[in-house]
Amino acid sequence: MRQLVEQLHELEDRLRLGGGAKKVEKQHREGKLTARERIAHLVDPGAMFLEVGLLVAYDRYDGQAPAAGVVTGLGKIEGRPAVIVANDATVKAGAWWPETITKILRAQEIAMRNRVPIVYLVDSAGVNLPLQDGIFPGQYGAARIFYYNSLMRRRLHVPQIAAVMGPCIAGGAYLPALSDVIIMVECTSFMGLGGPNLVKGAVGQVVDAESLGGAHLHTSSSGVAHFTAKDDAACLDLIRQKFRSMPAPPAVPKGVPPPLPAEGLYELMPADHRLPYNMEEAIERIFDGDDYLEFQPEYAPEMLCAEAKLSGRPVGLIANRRGFLKTEAGPRIGGIVYTESARKVAYFVENAQRNNLPLIYFQDVSGFMVGVEAEREGIIRAGADMVETMACATVPKIILTLNHASGAGYYAMAGQGFDPNFTFGWPTARIGVMEGDSAVQAIHGPELEKLKSAGQPIPEELKERIEKTRADYERWLDSRHGAARGHMDAVIDPLETRRVLAFALEVACQRPRGEHLALETL
Repeated sequence: MRQLVEQLHELEDRLRLGGGAKKVEKQHREGKLTARERIAHLVDPGAMFLEVGLLVAYDRYDGQAPAAGVVTGLGKIEGRPAVIVANDATVKAGAWWPETITKILRAQEIAMRNRVPIVYLVDSAGVNLPLQDGIFPGQYGAARIFYYNSLMRRRLHVPQIAAVMGPCIAGGAYLPALSDVIIMVECTSFMGLGGPNLVKGAVGQVVDAESLGGAHLHTSSSGVAHFTAKDDAACLDLIRQKFRSMPAPPAVPKGVPPPLPAEGLYELMPADHRLPYNMEEAIERIFDGDDYLEFQPEYAPEMLCAEAKLSGRPVGLIANRRGFLKTEAGPRIGGIVYTESARKVAYFVENAQRNNLPLIYFQDVSGFMVGVEAEREGIIRAGADMVETMACATVPKIILTLNHASGAGYYAMAGQGFDPNFTFGWPTARIGVMEGDSAVQAIHGPELEKLKSAGQPIPEELKERIEKTRADYERWLDSRHGAARGHMDAVIDPLETRRVLAFALEVACQRPRGEHLALETL
């Protein structure tokens, strides 16, 4: 775990450099702060900034798109949780990559789901034109950003503040235009459907950027923008002022510290992901030390269901135990979902929904039980009940993948496709349809069996294909690979688990009950 965390921190530090020192210097010469400097100025001093999607696209485009050119995450502004989207102009002038769209949409979904304000710090040259095919068209192309803008403004009443702190060109200009408040910065802001070069080519007009779409034009002539700030710092202070005018956020309760310190989490996970460990120890190092009550502890114990508290907030906890477990019905394999455990979880989730209890899932699941006995017991129906109750529950759901998240078990444990409020993973997280050894058996098993029956050796070519399958699955199951494709909001240091989950829960509890995101956005 320590080695994985060190590798993660090294990667994150490199990505946070954006386009590098020379591009940062250029930004400063233009009188502008960088995206991360703007965020640091905007959020409350000492408050956490929970970055979402830092690893997205880090392993694509020859490393030229760190964080996909946009910083997205959650912070507190004047004591109120808020989503922040900041274009990183040190990365290809803040141009949009296909994954930039994905990150902005995810940020907007967090704002919509949890009913928290969203701030856009705009500084972008627009679409990365050579990659337009993955940006411009499609149901989840750039247009969906403006769809979400419109829904938040007219239907959901989620506050949107847009600060144009650099260029904001072409269709991207609709992002601030569809916000509640638009702020521009003197001399550095530009907002227009076409820049000077495009205007010259399209209609033959020769005009400079300031006259075409500068702060003065849009606050005094067009009326598109609402406020002007003299520089970045003044602009960010104005945003904070707007937050002070909002109703006070709900009070944050104080919880009891965990029974055990967080430091032991590094030693908790075995070096071999297949070996067992004590899930209760993880719980005792993350959740509050009072009011913990396990539900049906002796029935289907491979699934741990409990009422707990996280930083003073009551939650329902669902976790997979690992290892071999003794029960009156016979031995059980931890990490497997049996018929009884599926029904147990379904009932627990039903009660949590009835009692307005947020749910936290600790995933380490290898899948559902298979075989003749399991089918006779109705594992399919029991699994469907587990999925259905989870899918239809409207209480907040937060996911942490500790180790395995395999097969249909990953889905039933509130996988990302079911729109949980937040999804996190430890560096040990392994999300995939199955493990590499199982894939080898599924793909190459018949051929191996045929060779074995004939008493023939395994040819070198088949050995190479088997090793390639194993290597592919190891790469796909790496937590950084999943985070790079947006399969989780963030890979987190285990020592930060309590702090991250508590902040995510605070954000989710800004709106304890509501409709499903899929229904709200139709």
